[in-house]
Amino acid sequence: MASSALTHSSFSPLTSHSPISNRTLQTSSLALPRKQFGSPFLSTHSNLTHKSFIVNCNPPEKESANQEVPIELRYPAFPTVMDINQIREILPHRFPFLLVDRVIEYKPGESVVAIKNVTINDNFFPGHFPDRPIMPGVLMVEAMAQVGGLVMLQPEVGGSRDNFFFAGIDKVRFRKPVIAGDTLVMKMTLVKLQKRFGIAKMEGKAYVGGEVVCEGEFLMAMG
Repeated sequence: MASSALTHSSFSPLTSHSPISNRTLQTSSLALPRKQFGSPFLSTHSNLTHKSFIVNCNPPEKESANQEVPIELRYPAFPTVMDINQIREILPHRFPFLLVDRVIEYKPGESVVAIKNVTINDNFFPGHFPDRPIMPGVLMVEAMAQVGGLVMLQPEVGGSRDNFFFAGIDKVRFRKPVIAGDTLVMKMTLVKLQKRFGIAKMEGKAYVGGEVVCEGEFLMAMG
């Protein structure tokens, strides 16, 4: 009878009322070392539970936050310090040779940053080139010179808002082609000014997408 009772208690299903069941549940939740019990089941069960917990703790919150930003707010626009009407009041150039669309930064007597929106409708693209529209390098230099004129012809420099001309260009380099659809960002910095002779030396750089596409030194004279 004792043997029969032992066999019954060892192989019968465990219930919540069984003392053996209570001890077994307590042991499973402790994750005791494998060597003490000689069974791999406790350690394996604990590792699997831990891995599942780590995976569930990484929801894609960052991706959902980006999707909630409206399209009109994702890409900031260039600021406007001078619009095209104010530029026309300073520069004598007119269509089709006015190559500055907006001034986005202006430090009186020091520097100007302006942009030129390069579009397929620009009148030089049909001939340069029909199958591969590229903005001519000489027009990039001209556009940068016009930005420099915005520095020279201001009262802070002593300009009279009359015409100005090229007196020389040095160390001009074209780094990358500028194509239709690009926004040319040009910065011109006044290096030296001789008010007596009306001659100014300037340094210029032009960028597309944060990369330099053209740079050089400019010598200009007011006429």
